[in-house]
Amino acid sequence: MKPGNTKKRPRQRSRLRAVGFRLAAVMLGLMPLLLIEGVLTAFDWGRPDLADDPLLGFSEVYPLFVPNEDGTRYRIAPSRTEFFCDDSFAAKKPPNEFRIFCLGGSTVQGRPYAIETSFPTWLEFNLQAADPERRWEVVNCGGVSYASYRLVPILEEVLGYQPDLIVLYTGHNEFLEDRTYEHVKHLPSVVARTGGLLARTRTCTLARMGYQRLRGTSDETAREGRPVLGPETDAMLEYRDGLKQYHRDDKWQRDVIDHFRHSLGRMVQMAREADVPILLVNPVSNLRVYPPFKSEHPDEWTNKKLRNDWTDKEFRRWTQLDEQARACMATRHDKAIELFRQALEIDGQYARTHFDLAQTYDWAGRTAEARQSYLRAKELDVCPLRMLEPMHEALFEVARRSDTPVVDVRKLFEGLNDAGIPCDHLVDHVHPSIEGHRIIADLLTGELIHQGIVDPVPDWKKGRQEQAKRHLDSLGDHYFQLGMKRLDALRLWTMGLGGKRSGEEEWGVKSGE
Repeated sequence: MKPGNTKKRPRQRSRLRAVGFRLAAVMLGLMPLLLIEGVLTAFDWGRPDLADDPLLGFSEVYPLFVPNEDGTRYRIAPSRTEFFCDDSFAAKKPPNEFRIFCLGGSTVQGRPYAIETSFPTWLEFNLQAADPERRWEVVNCGGVSYASYRLVPILEEVLGYQPDLIVLYTGHNEFLEDRTYEHVKHLPSVVARTGGLLARTRTCTLARMGYQRLRGTSDETAREGRPVLGPETDAMLEYRDGLKQYHRDDKWQRDVIDHFRHSLGRMVQMAREADVPILLVNPVSNLRVYPPFKSEHPDEWTNKKLRNDWTDKEFRRWTQLDEQARACMATRHDKAIELFRQALEIDGQYARTHFDLAQTYDWAGRTAEARQSYLRAKELDVCPLRMLEPMHEALFEVARRSDTPVVDVRKLFEGLNDAGIPCDHLVDHVHPSIEGHRIIADLLTGELIHQGIVDPVPDWKKGRQEQAKRHLDSLGDHYFQLGMKRLDALRLWTMGLGGKRSGEEEWGVKSGE
């Protein structure tokens, strides 16, 4: 035994004793709150309204599903089919049915095609083939351009339809609608998180209600100043020249990311309150093929104080470097890389330069550096139509805090090529191909098997393959032609050339993510 050990042990015991006393004091202080919460829960008093959003409101909230004429099934409401594809489920749930609702944007819907080739449809085929003794119902709640905050009232609704599982795939659409967060008071993250947890307790809910009654106000009055959005999404890119509405705004970006985190947490809590399991899906973005949708130099920012940050000399030098680099990026990789780097030393915020540098790294076989530059280009996109890195982090943060499983589609698609750069089986910046949707369905099926929800029969994949072929053959050429037409419209939309004020009727299709 070393001589120093006898001295260290009393100190360690002293420290442990001090920590134990502090923990005991904290628990003793929390005991009254825990007891009050227990009583309120037992009598179901002061239930927090998890579906109400303190950051924004809606002028109207209409049901997504309505009964059909004979009341035997619920269907997507006809008034909402501009954004949702028709789907339905039995009004009276059969005793052997396992019912899954898939919520998200147009990726869930299957765009640029439709729900017939979306991952929820392939998931239903998989489950029926794997476990034919049960009835599997997978309902598609994918709304074109729907962000996470618009999914909250939909989740609240479908939790009343006896779901056995919720699948949530969201994250690409958070920057589509014009809204502000001027009413939000920013606090340190630890304080804000603690306050958010307390606000969801029944004790705080009752205390707030009592205080508002004494003042003669309501929750709605107390939250005046929130942005109020219409009943359906109104994306800025739906208007001609919508791309011009986007400018670099770091504060707005942080607020949108915080709102995304908040919405995810609320939906997980809502599912937990209803005792319904939920799966979070980590979405994938195409990094390799699609450049940033908008890049800005400092002198193009809307903040006039920054207009004079660049001198004419710097701008001319940047332009010269960029032109020289582009001229040799396909043949003289090392030279182009050096020139792009010099250009980024002048303006490190110009997203397109990062993308061009990434492509040059890629062509030179320097895939690790290419991936980092592709990611940087995505992060600096002034019109972020692909999920940002802090949002991926927020998704995993919510999952860890709530012990919610995550199905990592992004990681799966990264593994589809040796470079680890997502692009294979994606038809545009975020939408999977039909085969990509089948890959996602297989990943979800594997998760349900892992969780013990599905006990697959032997050789179930062989039967699934045969059914999939029959299904694809039954769709007809028009289905695939219409999908390609939507894809063309979507490309125009991302350039600010599609939508409500640019002759959308000519296409006969709805654009948007």
